Amino acid sequence: MENLSQRESSLQQYIKTDEELRKIEQRQKVFKVLRLVITYFLLFVLAIVIVFPFYWMIISSLKTQDEYYWSKPTFFPQTLDWVNYGEAWASADFGRYMINTILVGVVSTILSVIITILAAFAFSRLKFKGRETVFSILLATMMIPGEMFTVTNYVTVSNLGWKDSYIVLIMPFLVSVFYIYLLRQNFKQIPDSLYYAAKVDGTSDLKYLTKVMIPLSMPTIITITIMKMMGAWNSYVWPRLVANKDAYRLITNGLRQAFSVEAGQRVDYPLQMAAVTVVSIPLFLVFVFFRKYIMRGVARSGTKG
Repeated sequence: MENLSQRESSLQQYIKTDEELRKIEQRQKVFKVLRLVITYFLLFVLAIVIVFPFYWMIISSLKTQDEYYWSKPTFFPQTLDWVNYGEAWASADFGRYMINTILVGVVSTILSVIITILAAFAFSRLKFKGRETVFSILLATMMIPGEMFTVTNYVTVSNLGWKDSYIVLIMPFLVSVFYIYLLRQNFKQIPDSLYYAAKVDGTSDLKYLTKVMIPLSMPTIITITIMKMMGAWNSYVWPRLVANKDAYRLITNGLRQAFSVEAGQRVDYPLQMAAVTVVSIPLFLVFVFFRKYIMRGVARSGTKG
């Protein structure tokens, strides 16, 4: 009888424990569903916040000027005024501005990528005295506000007489410590055994860089190239300071110059939004087609060393 009662007691405890486990599992499932709902809701809200300005830019570019100034804003144009795009392009020498921007962007990107690759290789593979100290000093410059570099660079190029030229738009920002750091971390992930084996075979440092390190780090290099090109395309403050002639004006400054109005005049915002939309399309296409390279390059950079 005692054994029977003990078995019944054990069975009841087992059933009770099993019920508690099922309750815990159900509770965890409910929490998991709630977590997913909250996560996707926050992502949806964040997506709306990010996308809405672009949506408003596009629909504003298709409105008439009278509709834009209505007291009650409309979230879709009453009539699609595609003429704004033609008038926006004809309102200034946007063809020249686009050529200048592409020229400055391509040249500065190529030179910057070359400098970044050579510097990252030196700081990751070459052994020289004071390497870590010099690299630490370069990293410390990232803590300095960019506006301070703008002031000192402006004084320098003014003294050199480089204002209103392509050199002043390209030269001052060829070196990026962040890009060097990003590529250096990627280079350091490549095993040292490959470098030592190449040196045993008599391979030069330059050949090892071009044949081994660059192909293995291509996603990061592509990411740096895209980011540098986008930075050159979006540059505004520096070209505004040093290039005030139409022959050297970039697209961002051309937008500002083309649609400046005198006091008391009504600003033609639909025309401005049409011009901004045209300028934004290349960057949007670059991001759409190369976003996987950007994500892959950043993910591969790591934090080794």
